[in-house]
Amino acid sequence: MAFGPASRLGVSLFDETPPVEWVPGLDSEGLESIIKAVYRQVLGNAYVMESERLVVPESQFKRGELTVRDFVRAVAKSDMYRARFFESCPRYRYIELAFRHLLGRAPNGFDEMKAHSAVLDTEGFEADIDSFVDSDEYQNVFGQDFVPYIRGYKTEACNMVGFTHTFELVRGASSSSLKGSVSGKKPRLNSMVINAIPGPVLSPLSAGGTFQTPADSSRSRHGVGASANGKIYRVEVTSYRSKAFNRVSKFRRANKVYMVPFDKLSDEYKRIHKQGGVIASITLVS
Repeated sequence: MAFGPASRLGVSLFDETPPVEWVPGLDSEGLESIIKAVYRQVLGNAYVMESERLVVPESQFKRGELTVRDFVRAVAKSDMYRARFFESCPRYRYIELAFRHLLGRAPNGFDEMKAHSAVLDTEGFEADIDSFVDSDEYQNVFGQDFVPYIRGYKTEACNMVGFTHTFELVRGASSSSLKGSVSGKKPRLNSMVINAIPGPVLSPLSAGGTFQTPADSSRSRHGVGASANGKIYRVEVTSYRSKAFNRVSKFRRANKVYMVPFDKLSDEYKRIHKQGGVIASITLVS
């Protein structure tokens, strides 16, 4: 079951496009479409230059020497993938993206992320890729012949916390893994996964799709005692500017997210507008 209007949540392309499958007798055009679909999924919708393409694995796939799953493995183990997502990203950012790229969902919990971190510690990067591609889940969902696809926006693909986290990793079908938010290469899910906290599900077309949760935004204040009635609100602020000293120019600051108790909302509202910010959304967290 898909969640809400797919067109508003940025997943309509995933919802309306059938999975790409290899079948016997495909012509060269069909094989090329599979190759492009694998690059698009495994590399997180990033652009691949002709000089970066994996000539030997592509040729082996076209000759029938590699299955779709073998080709997925080759792309995920490539120097291109390693440089973009493993060597240049923090460990847990790499892991959460590997879930998106190879299983089409967000991690279901911190235990899953710790398990892959342990593989990295003991066996290394290529063994971790194998642990995704050789998993029972991969085989049951994609088998040998289907290109992996984004499926975490469907509730049967993961638990409800992981379901909401998918929208942190997939900000619409046109966004890439590293350009979908201002967090860039920083982990999107770290604190939410550790604390098993669901995230807000917002349209990528709204301001909520490009916000950076600051490191000091503690989520331990939820529940009774956080304020008079125990409610905490997530306030997203866009167009945040500060006045220049000479009053001639202004510089932009990153969009921000604040976790605000109910009884402080009014003061926070005044402070934000005094500093030139625009409140994009206020979401009840607890």
